[in-house]
Amino acid sequence: MKLGDSMLYFWTCLIVFLTIIEAATVELVTVWFIVSAIAALIVSIFIDNLVIQFGVFVILGVILLVTTRPFLIKLLKPKNVKTNLDRVLGEKAIVTEDIFPDEKGEVKIDGKRWTAISKEKLVKGASVRVLKIDGVKLQVEKWED
Repeated sequence: MKLGDSMLYFWTCLIVFLTIIEAATVELVTVWFIVSAIAALIVSIFIDNLVIQFGVFVILGVILLVTTRPFLIKLLKPKNVKTNLDRVLGEKAIVTEDIFPDEKGEVKIDGKRWTAISKEKLVKGASVRVLKIDGVKLQVEKWED
């Protein structure tokens, strides 16, 4: 077996090994070196120089890792995942404990009591609209029909 054939086997085994690592970790680190190992495999078909093959593998892997990983991580990051709590946004609630500006009060919505805040005074029994969820508090305003 000559050097060219053994390098084909080496690069193929390295591709399989790196693929297994990437599948096990899913950290998007070895995927770039899988691509660069494929490039080195292709180079090994035409060039028997181990230094050039290894150079292609390392340089291309690092370039891909540095230039595309941040973009791909941002692309795959979940965006504004909706929860069941989001269903109360825009809904009508009833004030169960007076709410004063910059102070906490309480509202009832969907059969549950929530701590609520408002920029205006809201008295017990008033109808309010849920504007947003701020941690475990609802930000509300007076309900306008």
